[in-house]
Amino acid sequence: QVHLVESGGGLVQAGGSLRLSCAASGRAAFTMYCMGWFRQAPGKEREFVAAISWHSVSTYYVDSVKDRFTISRDNAKNTSYLQMNSLKPEDSAVYYCAAADTYLATVLSDFHSWGQGTQVTVSS
Repeated sequence: QVHLVESGGGLVQAGGSLRLSCAASGRAAFTMYCMGWFRQAPGKEREFVAAISWHSVSTYYVDSVKDRFTISRDNAKNTSYLQMNSLKPEDSAVYYCAAADTYLATVLSDFHSWGQGTQVTVSS
């Protein structure tokens, strides 16, 4: 297991940008995990947003955020990032980072460790 803490959420106008961070700590090496970002809006299920493989070789995005969001990681800092540009009101949600043992996970059930979430609100 790995302990994850998100930060960087907030209120932004439509068209604006935010960068979320996810700091990891634990006994296992950060490089052993695929890192993912999910989001959950009120009354909706938690949905996959993006994932990045162990050494940043591969990334995967849900269609609705392609070309607007960028996932990255800094293994030296044990941190994953989600750069969000051109934000839309429908991007408003609590954003969670998560860790998985597989190379590039995209399914919620593949992730075994979760952060507490950070709120992102995009005003129109």
